[in-house]
Amino acid sequence: MIGLKRGTVELLPHQKEWEEEAKNKIELLKQLLGNTAIDIQHVGSSAIFSIHAKPIIDLAVAVNELKDVLPYVEILQKHDIIYRGEILAGEVFFVIGNEEIRTHHIHVVKWNGKEWNNYINFRNYLNTYPEKAMLYDSHKQRLAQKFSNDRKSYTKSKETMIQQLLLEANNWNMFDNND
Repeated sequence: MIGLKRGTVELLPHQKEWEEEAKNKIELLKQLLGNTAIDIQHVGSSAIFSIHAKPIIDLAVAVNELKDVLPYVEILQKHDIIYRGEILAGEVFFVIGNEEIRTHHIHVVKWNGKEWNNYINFRNYLNTYPEKAMLYDSHKQRLAQKFSNDRKSYTKSKETMIQQLLLEANNWNMFDNND
């Protein structure tokens, strides 16, 4: 199952189909964006094998400059990839789905920028250290029960733990992973 009603929170155990769905959309994005996309990676909780996740596939697309993706907005829309604008500083955001159900979030970020490195390091760190992933997972599950109909509060309540894990992940990547 892929897709979740906007504003709600439901966590599912990791699904093998998420990886296949991510691969398919990555291939489509590579075809549509060509060399503008330096790299495209499956990120977010659905890319962490040992934890529960919302059934929404997050993809990070690395580009040289954020504006590089803007000429592709129309062609992406023809493939049901909806431009949502620069929602957060340092990121251009697209979704797949409709106003009710979202299946994919596509985060266009600068290649090797802070956002790109955070997405990759967080995923790799939690896939390498299952005990850290389980800590994050139990926190997410508690919050999902508390905020099942309030995704903004759910997301905001995860922030402190995410920042701590990101600090660990970035330190790990800098020191432990470059040998």
